[in-house]
Formats: sequence, C-alpha cells, structure tokens
Amino acid sequence: MRLRPRSIRARDTLVAAVLAVLVFGGVAVALDLGIRNGTKARILQETQLAARRASAGERDGTLTSPIPDDSGGRILIQLVAPGGRVRNSTPAAAGRPPLSTRWPPAHERVQDWVECDDDGCETIEAIRLTTAPDSAVVYAAKPMPAFMVSGLLEALLSVAVLILSALVAWVTWRVVGRTLRPVEAIRAQLAEISGSDLSRRVPEPCGEGEIAELARTANQTLDRLERAVERQRQFASDASHELRTPIAGLRANLEDAAMHPDDTDLNDTVRSALRDTDRLESIVTDLLLLARIGTGGLTAQEEIDLAALVGAEVRQRGSSLLSCTRMDPDATVRGVRMQLVRLLGNLLDNAERYADERVEIEVFTEESQAILRVTDDGAGIDPRDRERVFERFTRLDSARSRGAGGTGLGLAIAREIAQAHGGVLDLEDSARGARFVLRLPLG
Repeated sequence: MRLRPRSIRARDTLVAAVLAVLVFGGVAVALDLGIRNGTKARILQETQLAARRASAGERDGTLTSPIPDDSGGRILIQLVAPGGRVRNSTPAAAGRPPLSTRWPPAHERVQDWVECDDDGCETIEAIRLTTAPDSAVVYAAKPMPAFMVSGLLEALLSVAVLILSALVAWVTWRVVGRTLRPVEAIRAQLAEISGSDLSRRVPEPCGEGEIAELARTANQTLDRLERAVERQRQFASDASHELRTPIAGLRANLEDAAMHPDDTDLNDTVRSALRDTDRLESIVTDLLLLARIGTGGLTAQEEIDLAALVGAEVRQRGSSLLSCTRMDPDATVRGVRMQLVRLLGNLLDNAERYADERVEIEVFTEESQAILRVTDDGAGIDPRDRERVFERFTRLDSARSRGAGGTGLGLAIAREIAQAHGGVLDLEDSARGARFVLRLPLG
C-alpha cells in the first residue's frame, strides 16, 4: 500500500500541514504552559497576600470579626483553632467547614498547595500563627478558573491548531497548484507531441523562474530534436537515392549480360560493375565512419604536429597543384591521427577537384588555436551555399557539383571530425575560389 502521495501538490500540502501542526502545536503547548503557570502564580500571590494580612492582624489583635473581605468573595479566609473549630472568617466563608483538614506543622508554619474535590480545585495558603501546639491556623483559598480544571484551555488550543493547520494546508494547496499550473500545461503539450509532428512547442511562462527555464529548455530540446529528425529523414532519403543509382546500374549491367550473353562485352560489364561496386563501397564506408564519429568519444589520442602531418600528406600526393605557403612548427594539437588524416585528405581532395591551377595550404597558430587554411583558385562557392556544402549528399547548382566524382560525404565527414576534436570547420571569404579554414585547440 502506497502511503506517499504521487502528486507534488499533494506532497507539498501534506508536508506543509505536518509542519504547521508541529509548529502550531509547539506554540500551543508553550502558550498552555505559560497561561497555566501565570494563572497559578497570580492566584497564589493573591491567596498568600490575603492569608498573611489576616495572620498579621490576628497576631497584633487588629483582626475584626468577620474578617474584612477586599476580594468581593473571590478569596475565602478562615481562622481555625485546633480541633477544626472555625473561630473567624470572611462573610463568604461563614458557616462552612474548615477550608482544609491539612494542618501545618510547627517547623513549617507556612504552606501552600492545590486541593481538589467534586466541586473543583482551590489554591490554599495556610499560615500557623505560632509554633505553640495550640496555635490557630489562618487558611486562605481561591478557586481555580474552570478552564484550568476542565481541560477547556487545551481543547481551545487544539481546535486553534487544527484550524490554523488546515488554513496553511489550503493556502499551500492553492499556491502550489497555481505554481504548477504551467508545468501541467507543459506536460499536456508534450503528451500531444508525436514523432510525426515535432513542430509544436510548450507554452513558456514569463519571468526567469525555474518553470520558465524548464519550458525554454524543453522547447530548445524540441528544436534540436526536430532538426535531428528532419536531418535523419533527409539523410535517409538522400542515402537511399545515392545507393539506388549504383545498385540500379549494377543490376542493369548484370541483367543485360545475363539476358544477352552473346551480345555483351564481358570485360566492359565487369569494369562497369566494379565501378558501381567501388562507389557503393565508398558510400557505405563513409556512412559507417560518420556513424562512428557521431557516437562520440575519441580513443588513441596523441600529440600531433599539424604542419608535419600536412607536409607528409602533400608529399605523398605529389600533386603540382598543392603548394604549402606557410608551415608553423608550433601548431601542435591533440587528437586521433587517422581521423585528422582523413579530414585533411577530404579537404585536399575537394580543393584539387575544383582548383584551376593552384591550391595554397597554410598552417599557423592564432591565440590558443591551431589553424589549417586550404584555398583553391576555382569557381568558388556562393555565400548562400557555404553551409549547405557541409550537409550530407548535397548537390550545388553550380560548377561545384559532384560531376567530378566523390560520394558527397567528404566535407560532412571533415566537419564531424573537426567538431569531435573540439574544433570548427568553416568556409571564409577569399579573393578567388573557396577557402576552407579548420580551427583546433592547441594541444
């Protein structure tokens, strides 16, 4: 059985109610003790004063009969002789039996106590006139208030505690409900958002509170999710199209060879099939690389001299187009060598593919970054398409199409590798052609 409420509103209300009962209960106990102690002290003081006044008058012979009553009958006074005979009293105590049968001993002439019977409780002060065995005793008694005896005070305080605690619980319920109302609206909106429609957003309350931050964070997450899903759908569409073309060509060649074996040049068919297979292999390899990079986490990291890495790649290619115009030996970065080699290779492949006569390569440092700049003198890229070239399987309506070959994933892979290493890869302005700039943190 679950005793803990599931609702935050109910839990907060319960906690507030319990705390209110504890706090108000403590205050009530303290108030009860204060009222009781104060009332007892006041009654005892009045009783003591009346008894001592009567005792002093009896000893000096000035006490009249009946004993003067300054309290209006609220305090009863009697002068009782040994044996229980009432010798003198106030008018209100006349004709009554002794106020108490308790007799103060000679060694303790003054005593006070509370005595209860069926009619209620009284505070009694007893003063023995002398230490002689036949000394009379002056009794003064004042009834205790009814609320001190009947428990009425505790009952009233308990009712007050319950009322105040209920008020606190009600206020907490209303306030928490009002506070959580935007959360319920956010929850309801999130419940209605489905994978097929991620365009909807949760309502954002005004202000800078936690709930407003939650709503903004939820909307930002939905924005990223919508973009990711859209990229995934676009990628799936593009990938299926890109894979369909070489597969269709391969199938057509094979079917033609199977249907017309005598009219088919086997060598041409095999070469064509190998080209389509190579393209399929390149696309699949690049897709797998993108998937591995996207999982995050870089293993086998090492300190890499970026200038030395670029120099080795340029020498290995042996292309007359490539020219290293600036190589800073202090551009050392930390990363996975094979991935950085792939990034550099993709940039150089792209530059060589579209360059007219020259590709300039620069490696230098700037503040806390190592910078690789690759600039070709080709047709260049329209500023409006600078981000599109980093998208997977992107075709530009310009001279920079993939008619020259490639899978359409090279620059996307290069940017993914740069981001995985904590860097950025962008296109920047150039007097002619395209300029790709890689920025990585220094190792």
